[in-house]
Amino acid sequence: MKVRRFTCINCPVGCDISVEMEGNRIVSLNGSRCVKGEEYVRKEAVNPTRIITSTVPVSGGTEARVPVKTRTDIPKDKIFACMNAIKEICVEAPVYLGDIIIENAADTNVDIIATRTILKES
Repeated sequence: MKVRRFTCINCPVGCDISVEMEGNRIVSLNGSRCVKGEEYVRKEAVNPTRIITSTVPVSGGTEARVPVKTRTDIPKDKIFACMNAIKEICVEAPVYLGDIIIENAADTNVDIIATRTILKES
C-alpha cells in the first residue's frame, strides 16, 4: 500500500491530508477537517486537474493581449498541449468577455475563453 500526502488548498487552514492507496483506489483518507478537503484530495489523488490562465495577442485592439482561461479545469497531463494551442493563435478585436477563443482545447472538451473585453482600436 502506498501513502501519499497532500496539503489542501481549498481554504486558509491548509489541512495536511494523508491518503493510503492501492493502485488507483483510495483505501483511507485522514487529516481533512471538512468535506471540501476530502473532495479535493480524492480528485487530486486519482485524477488531478487544473484551470489554465494565459494571454493571447490581439490584432487591432485597444490592448495588445487579452487574458484567457479554460472554462473549467482540465486533466493535468493536458496542460502543455493547451498552452501550445494558446501560443499558436492571435485574435482580431473586438473580443468580449466570455468569447470562445479556442474550442475544445487539446481535445479536452473544454473551451479557452476571454476573461476581459478588448475593444477595437479607433
